[in-house]
Amino acid sequence: MSDPGFQRVAVIGAGTMGNGIAQTFASHGAEVVLIDVVEPALKKGLATIEKSLGKFAEKGKISAADANAIAQRVKPSTTLQDARAAELVVEAVVEKADVKRKVFQELDGIAPSATILATNTSSISITAIAAATKRADRVIGMHFMNPVPLMALVEVIRGQETSDATTQRVMSASRAIGKTPVEANDYPGFVSNRVLMPMINEAVFCLMEGVATRESIDTVMKLGMNHPMGPLALADLIGLDVCLDILEVLHDGLGDDKYRPCPLLRRMVAAGRLGKKAGRGFYDYT
Repeated sequence: MSDPGFQRVAVIGAGTMGNGIAQTFASHGAEVVLIDVVEPALKKGLATIEKSLGKFAEKGKISAADANAIAQRVKPSTTLQDARAAELVVEAVVEKADVKRKVFQELDGIAPSATILATNTSSISITAIAAATKRADRVIGMHFMNPVPLMALVEVIRGQETSDATTQRVMSASRAIGKTPVEANDYPGFVSNRVLMPMINEAVFCLMEGVATRESIDTVMKLGMNHPMGPLALADLIGLDVCLDILEVLHDGLGDDKYRPCPLLRRMVAAGRLGKKAGRGFYDYT
C-alpha cells in the first residue's frame, strides 16, 4: 500500500465528490473521517463508497478483503469538531461562496495550526475562501474530477497567499494517491471550467435556438471532436445547477458577456430539471 502523503484526512461533505475523495484517500492507506451535518446524506455517501469498492473487487482490481479494509478506514461523523485531528481537510460542500467561507472559518478554529485546508471548489476564488481564516498560506484548491476514484486529474489551485510549502505538499500527496496534479492560479473557473463551461453553455444555446436536437449536438462533439461524452449529457452528469453556478462565477468574475448563462439553462434549473441526480435534465433518467 502506498503512502497517501497525509495519514489523517477529514472530508467535509458526503455528496458525489466528497465520498469519492474519501474513498480515494482511504484506498491509499489514510484514515479518513467523512463529515456531513445531514445524516441521510452521510449514510448515502458511505453506501456509495461500499458500492464503488464492490465494483472494483468484482473487476479484480482489489480483493474483497481490501475493499472491506478500505471501507473500515472511512469513519462517519456529523460534526466538524471531528476534523480536529486531521493533517489535511478537504471541503466538498455545495458550490456557494458564503457556505464555503463559513465552513472554513469554523475549521480554522478547530483544526491544528499546521493543518492544510483544501477546497474542492470548481470555480470559486481560493483567495476569498482563505480570507475567512487566519492561515491563508495553508489554504489551497484541490479540484478533483468526477468520478473521483476513476479520474486522474487534480487541479491544484494556489490562492494569493498560498505558500510554496503548502503547494508542494499537496502536489506530492496528490501523486501519492494516484492522481496527476496540475498547478493553476486563482482566477475564475481556473483552467478546467473556464474552458469547459463556455462549451456546455454554447451547446445549450444551440439547443435553444433550434440548431440541432440534443442527440445531434452530443453526437457531433463525440464523433467529430472525439469527446467521450457530449456536452449536454455531461452537463446532466455534472448537474445543471452546478453548471449555472460556475457560469455565474465566470460571468461575475471576468465581466465578459461570453460567459452569460443561456436562458434555457436558467429555465431548466428553475424547473428542477437538474440532470441525472434529479432524474431529468436534457435527457430523462427515470
